[in-house]
Amino acid sequence: MWRRLPAADRWVLRHLGATDTRALSVLPPLGRAANYGRLWWGVSAALAATGNRRARRAALRGLISLGAASFAANVVSKQVVRRPRPPIELTPVARRLARIPVTTSFPSGHSASAAAFAAGVAIESPLLAVPVGLLAAGVGASRVVTGVHYPTDVLAGFALGLGAGALTTWWWPATPAGPAEAAPVAAPAAPNGEGVVVVVNSHAGSTGNGLLDLLREQLPEAEIVQPEDGEDLVEVLEAAARRCRILGIAGGDGSINVAAKTAADHGIPLFALPGGTLNHFARDLGLDDPHEAISALQAGAASQVDLGCVDERGFVNTCSTGLYTDLVRYREKWERRLGKWPAMLVGLVHVLRRAQPQDLVVDGRPRRVWMVFAGNGRYLPVGFAPTSRPRLDDGLLDIRIMDAARPLARTRIALSVLLGTLRWSGPYEGTTAQELKLSAPDGLLYLTLDGEFTRVDPEVTITKRPRALTVYRPRR
Repeated sequence: MWRRLPAADRWVLRHLGATDTRALSVLPPLGRAANYGRLWWGVSAALAATGNRRARRAALRGLISLGAASFAANVVSKQVVRRPRPPIELTPVARRLARIPVTTSFPSGHSASAAAFAAGVAIESPLLAVPVGLLAAGVGASRVVTGVHYPTDVLAGFALGLGAGALTTWWWPATPAGPAEAAPVAAPAAPNGEGVVVVVNSHAGSTGNGLLDLLREQLPEAEIVQPEDGEDLVEVLEAAARRCRILGIAGGDGSINVAAKTAADHGIPLFALPGGTLNHFARDLGLDDPHEAISALQAGAASQVDLGCVDERGFVNTCSTGLYTDLVRYREKWERRLGKWPAMLVGLVHVLRRAQPQDLVVDGRPRRVWMVFAGNGRYLPVGFAPTSRPRLDDGLLDIRIMDAARPLARTRIALSVLLGTLRWSGPYEGTTAQELKLSAPDGLLYLTLDGEFTRVDPEVTITKRPRALTVYRPRR
């Protein structure tokens, strides 16, 4: 087979050279556009300009994949194989490039970069796989049509690029498409907002006049409450819960945290409107904008989800102490520019350089730790910074601990995260449980509950209230 491949390559080039169709004439300009990755940088800029989070992640993963594939093809593989370029006389003059590349032929760097970018984009956004994949295929075909590569060079470049794209998931896991699962439940429908009191946190990221106008238009019978400056949100929500049959909250994860605990305590459904900066809980529910939340309320579509508890406090996403608190703050500051996982990786190195471990008693055992994390439900990926959860009603706490007492713990943690091997690192522990007890021997214990940093009692118990909260969400 290896003896026949060169003959097959030359046969294809001779056949293309004898073919004169208009379709082939569009390929050389496409290949030139991809020189130095310009085409892919342009596609990335267009994706970033959409403002869509998934599109931005797709663009970033595509460029990272492209960089890895370009290095593997142009710096490593070409120097090892050193295959000569095809004879120029096999290609018609009209299709030849003005400047014939002087580097070796195997593999095609253009094809490797094109396939890597397409693979990276497809991993994050399957809807873009076909258009970007066709564009990448056209770039690869242009290298054969212009006579600067054999077909096997292009196929090898495609394989190398696809491998580079897949490799990025080793240290930057892909974000699952779609919301988390939870048991559906019948809930009161409120087509016009009857019996609904909506508390709007005006200090949240996106709860402006547009949201208020939307609520008044779509839910004319709902009561809308805007707390005054200095008013206690807990007291406002408690008062609202006592006079309504459906409690609504417009705000970010911190506001929804308080409202969820209040609604669960009063046994009434929660109507959550995403109005914060990141809205993790709303995204897990499948609520990307207020229109979807309102439609679910009007249709009576809801699910029962778990509620995490720290003594008298609640959390809907995560509870943590230690460097994870600082890490989340750093990630949220930079993820809109870098993307979640790159910001997390850079932030980990930044935080580990400055953080100090703390002494805690974890389930009765004295520990010196960098971090203790408890997720409301099992988070994915396992052995990495948590990013998503498959279910909101599994009845479990996702416990992750980074031990500071191990030799070179800080360095080992940083390297294992960068290499995607944290789950096998000695200082890292991951498990699931239904209860976790923490205490601080020095009397100072700070926790981050759904992004809100707070001081708690020196000894706390983290537990779950399985399916304690009914919350409106779109039907799957």
